[in-house]
Amino acid sequence: MTSISINQFANNLQELVKQVIQQHIPLKITNQDGGDFVLVSAEDWEQQQETLFVLQNTNLMEQISRSMTTHVQNQGYCPSKEQLNEILSL
Repeated sequence: MTSISINQFANNLQELVKQVIQQHIPLKITNQDGGDFVLVSAEDWEQQQETLFVLQNTNLMEQISRSMTTHVQNQGYCPSKEQLNEILSL
């Protein structure tokens, strides 16, 4: 993660915000008093929050694990041809 001073950030605010949003790379802004912060796009923040939610949800993680097991063993759900056509027509 790139780190810049708060003065550099203030002088190039619009350009740096645009860069963070477009490149999806967070930017650490440092302050002399130690009050550092990180600039991250809203899209990236929301994705990180969703990931944290899933990882912290024991039931969801167990369901994912069971699903992966049945997939690897080729025992997962297999829709009929009719069901598959219906799914694909959406």
